[in-house]
Amino acid sequence: MPERLTEMLMDVWIPLIILWITVLPSIYMAPLNQSQILPSGSSMGLSGLSGEQKVLNRSKRGWVWNQMFVLEEFSGPEPILVGRLHTDLDPGSSKIKYILSGDGAGTIFVINDKTGDIHAMKRLDREEKAEYTLTAQAVDGDTNKPLEPPSEFIIKVQDINDNAPEFLDGPYHATVPEMSIVGTFVTKVTATDADDPVYGNSAKLVYSILEGQPYFSIEPHTAIIKTALPNMDREAKEEYFVVIQAKDMGGHMGGLSGTTTVTITLTDVNDNPPKFAQSLYHFSVMEDIALGEPIGRVKANDLDIGENAKSSYDIIEGDGMDIFEITSDAQTQDGIIRLRKPLDFETKKSYTLKVEAANVHIDPRFISGGPFKDTATVKIVVEDADEPPVFSSPTYLLEVHENAAINSVIGQVTAHDPDVSSSPIRFSIDRHTDLERQFNINADDGKITLATPLDRETNTWHNITIVATETRNHSQVSRVPVAIKVLDVNDNAPEFASEHEAFLCENGKPGQVIQTVSAIDKDDPKNGHFFLYSLLPEMANNPNFTIKKNEDNTLSILAKHSGFSRQKQEVYLLPIIISDSGNPPMSSTSTLTIRVCGCSSDGVVQSCNVEAYVLPIGLSMGALIAILACIILLLVIVVLFVTLRRHKNEPLIIKDEEDVRENIIRYDDEGGGEEDTEAFDIATLQNPDGINGFLPRKDIKPDLQFMPRQGLAPVPNGVDVDEFINVRLHEADNDPTAPPYDSIQIYGYEGRGSVAGSLSSLESSTSDSDQNFDYLSEWGPRFKRLGELYSVGESDKET
Repeated sequence: MPERLTEMLMDVWIPLIILWITVLPSIYMAPLNQSQILPSGSSMGLSGLSGEQKVLNRSKRGWVWNQMFVLEEFSGPEPILVGRLHTDLDPGSSKIKYILSGDGAGTIFVINDKTGDIHAMKRLDREEKAEYTLTAQAVDGDTNKPLEPPSEFIIKVQDINDNAPEFLDGPYHATVPEMSIVGTFVTKVTATDADDPVYGNSAKLVYSILEGQPYFSIEPHTAIIKTALPNMDREAKEEYFVVIQAKDMGGHMGGLSGTTTVTITLTDVNDNPPKFAQSLYHFSVMEDIALGEPIGRVKANDLDIGENAKSSYDIIEGDGMDIFEITSDAQTQDGIIRLRKPLDFETKKSYTLKVEAANVHIDPRFISGGPFKDTATVKIVVEDADEPPVFSSPTYLLEVHENAAINSVIGQVTAHDPDVSSSPIRFSIDRHTDLERQFNINADDGKITLATPLDRETNTWHNITIVATETRNHSQVSRVPVAIKVLDVNDNAPEFASEHEAFLCENGKPGQVIQTVSAIDKDDPKNGHFFLYSLLPEMANNPNFTIKKNEDNTLSILAKHSGFSRQKQEVYLLPIIISDSGNPPMSSTSTLTIRVCGCSSDGVVQSCNVEAYVLPIGLSMGALIAILACIILLLVIVVLFVTLRRHKNEPLIIKDEEDVRENIIRYDDEGGGEEDTEAFDIATLQNPDGINGFLPRKDIKPDLQFMPRQGLAPVPNGVDVDEFINVRLHEADNDPTAPPYDSIQIYGYEGRGSVAGSLSSLESSTSDSDQNFDYLSEWGPRFKRLGELYSVGESDKET
């Protein structure tokens, strides 16, 4: 407590002493006039001269202070005296009155109008307002007239050390690379002090480290944090918590302080090489593993992180460098060993590899620390697997002549079991590839034979699939494609390429080419087609036509003479023999039809029919056809007209009286509506309580016509409707004279049990006058009223 009191006294008196030393040099001497206000104490003097005095006389002025001072945060039992205003015009009487105006006048600062003393009435805070501008004036106490002009002065709030330093941006986070040298910049912190920085040491800050030594240091005045220890290793400790203090008063005793924290993280550098977890790895793999499949993983650990921990793997030695490969997993940084080429247990059962892991990114500063790589040995054991059969060739190509005999061998496939325990192989043909079953295969030796004749002109290629299956394990199956090419033999005779019909002009000349024809052969000889043409031996000396072989393998037919006539002979048939150059050669006879026609002078065919001669002169065949068509059309119209007239005169009478159908229809149907007369269902006429089981008759009109039945007796009252209908149906079904296409359609059967019986008047033999309605009264109130109405009606009629 005494130390704190001493600090407070020093905070108060030291500024006052400094203030006194500072203010004294600002006082200047001036001649005083009787009207000059002279400050008494520590205030600025109020100066002012009238216009005449300024012009006529030099004013005598005294010492003048231009500002006053008051300590902030000062509080006591009495208002603090700031200063005193006094003018030479004041003889000490009460006629002079002092007036104060401006910032805080009357509230913060109060003046004694008699003595001119100025007091501070409130506790002041320099950080809130550092100075106040006021105006003072002396007036006559009786008249309130100014004795001199007003004068401004300033009251400054004198600072004391009442604000501690603050770190406005804290707490701080910073990073620095690990293994940095001493003095490496880490970060800079900044504290602020609200006290006056130009007065005293209240805002003079000094920084220091409270926690975080000996790893870091701080510059006392710049607040720059630096490393203080060399070779700080992130792998040993990554994060440091540092406490920084800022103290004012230049760090001297009695100053105020503030603290902040700085979290410093060491960033990684590549100062650690990769290291395999073990020096020898063992893996086993089946020989039938697919290419590219992973076999195993190796891992080289690196204490670094991020890019500095990335390693690349490589196979540097071993007997399987061309069989295996190793790649790096970007996520786990593992080395994945994969298969590049197929394995064969029967050929090689194990492999030994030497793999290397090396850092991808090397830091030159630490390259002297040793090679940033490591090696390990990998042994891979190949295990035997049950492999499918292996064909001697991946594909087979067979050739067979199209005239090959049935069951002849056209080729053979072979396969073997690659396993140590070799299994016999059985062969078969995938019939999905041989739907017509044209080939067979021997299941034991793989010989392919012909099952049906072949025709190259129908199908030149046959593609089938041969299946090889192990007899000990039917799941081990292999397939191989077999392409069979059918070779050509000369089994087709040549023939005309198309049906030719030649036209010969009556006015033709001898030697004129009538037609040029070409031949085709379905066979495909190796050296191309070469045809021989000739006439039949009996027509070798044909008097009318001759043939000529052309160089392009075609044939021209020429006329031997002129003067052909349609009336004499309209059509000539010329048989021609065509032979190929095969071994043995094939030949056929094709007949060319030559028609004699009438032609124009330039050889254009006009007409080839003999009937053209009998036509009237000037009337062409087209005109004759048009005339005939018109006559036929007129005859058709006349026939239609007569038919329609006769049809209108026929009476609309139904001759077949038996075709009239009687339908008794109830229209309380909820289904088909009033027009639905086709909804008859025999089941609706059957009693639901007891179906007699017979099927309804088909609605077929009988061929024979019988005499109608005599009418049945009327139904007496009280008879069960269900029984009545069943009886009638039974009679109708057994009566051959009943028309089977008549029907009674009832759309809603109400069942049995009605005490009212039937109210229908159908088949009733009695008249209305014979009815007795007295029994209706026995059925209840509703029917009783109905009976009374009918009874009254009958009595009225009698009356």
